[in-house]
Amino acid sequence: MKQVEHIGIAVKDLNISNDLFTKLLGVAPFKQEEVLSEGVITSFFQVGQTKIELLEGTHADSPIAKFIEKKGEGIHHIAFEVGNIYEEMDRLKNEGFTLLNEVPKDGADNKLVCFLHPKGTNAVLIELCQSKNSPV
Repeated sequence: MKQVEHIGIAVKDLNISNDLFTKLLGVAPFKQEEVLSEGVITSFFQVGQTKIELLEGTHADSPIAKFIEKKGEGIHHIAFEVGNIYEEMDRLKNEGFTLLNEVPKDGADNKLVCFLHPKGTNAVLIELCQSKNSPV
């Protein structure tokens, strides 16, 4: 794992949270996009080398909406940039971690992503991410 790539924060209302984080961080979001496969709209802020990703569910059955219903707004996941997502998935699986998806899937910000089950990571949802432009 190279570095923390971003911290994902589940929010009820992206517009309100964009305003809040713009005031808090002193910068506006640099990107907003919808990830249909996850039922989410994301907004990204750059803070030094790390990004903050705000996530709003687009429907009641989305993972983010379910998370907020169960736990409320707050930190949803920590994402780590990896050099080769396939190798890292194999390594972690061999170490006994449970992958929530067996193959990388398309994520926000032009990334391939895979999540680790939080039951094996001290209740923290971990995301592995690799830029689609990186050689595999």
